[in-house]
Amino acid sequence: MCVDTRLEDPRWQGCDLAGLAESAADAALRHLGLQPDLCEISLLGCDDAAIADLNRDHRGQAGPTNVLSWPAVDLAAEASGAVPSLPQPDFTGEIALGDIALAYDTCAREAAAAGKPMADHVTHLVVHGVLHLLGYDHIRDPDATLMQRLEVEILGRLGLDDPY
Repeated sequence: MCVDTRLEDPRWQGCDLAGLAESAADAALRHLGLQPDLCEISLLGCDDAAIADLNRDHRGQAGPTNVLSWPAVDLAAEASGAVPSLPQPDFTGEIALGDIALAYDTCAREAAAAGKPMADHVTHLVVHGVLHLLGYDHIRDPDATLMQRLEVEILGRLGLDDPY
């Protein structure tokens, strides 16, 4: 698998964002029956100011957030609580999943407030972002239940506690 990680904020180097992202994405993809070595994800490690701009420009929301994702293909299920379609490889055999952005400031603040290691929180947010790329969402209650169950299962396989 290729998680192409770009760090705009150097503070991300201190928590090995690239390594955490690779591990979290690998676990999420394998859990859903996908071959990680065929999948491509772009990851941006930025700060609150940059993610606030992205949040405003792409979601019409003011202020920073912890994670944003942009799927390459809309895989969302139409029925509430249904499992999304699996992505299909392109003509090269690869699966471009999309882009994820993480804000250092918000992630660090949330981890501290929850009393958990930054690495654990970032791992959770990468899993969360990957699930969004794969068509999972949490807007409707049945969809949120499905997505959270998957997050808990994937994080459990990585030895991390239930974040909820």
